[in-house]
Amino acid sequence: MFRTLILFFSMTIFFLTGCSPDDPVIPNEEEVITSVKLTLIPIGASSGAEFSYTDFDGDGGNDPVITFDTLEEGKTYKASLSFLNEIEDPTENITEEIEEEAQEHQVFLVPSDSSAMTIIYMDNDGAGYPLGIKSQFTTKKWGDYTLQVILRHQPDKNAEGVSDGDPTNAGGETDIEVNFSVYIR
Repeated sequence: MFRTLILFFSMTIFFLTGCSPDDPVIPNEEEVITSVKLTLIPIGASSGAEFSYTDFDGDGGNDPVITFDTLEEGKTYKASLSFLNEIEDPTENITEEIEEEAQEHQVFLVPSDSSAMTIIYMDNDGAGYPLGIKSQFTTKKWGDYTLQVILRHQPDKNAEGVSDGDPTNAGGETDIEVNFSVYIR
């Protein structure tokens, strides 16, 4: 009888302390992005320009290392972005995950002067909305500019201007935001 009682209480405690529907759900963990690379190849050429951002220690700590390049005025470039976690060994290519979860992401490419360059999305999320990993740049005006690259998670792709590359109404969470200096000569 004593053993039955102990077994009963043990089982009761086990079931009462086990998982319940009220237990919190652990959200999808954000990926660590240490590096962003933007490569632009002029149409009809084999080499082009590369912009990069690297920040191994995240917010705070050491400043990120940002490299920039020069583009030619009046040229059209095929552009591609890659997002990496270079803390991992081997390096983890976050771009692949972004492409797999394309409906949950969008890259915004925002020039400081929209009259200096035209940017067209060349890829989509499978539902017809832009993704932004691949794009086409056409440079129009000589000068020094800034190109803001924003990766958003869960943007509202139906919001006004979002499909045209305007992050103003996109909402969602910013996974990473980088500003590249762009010199058009």
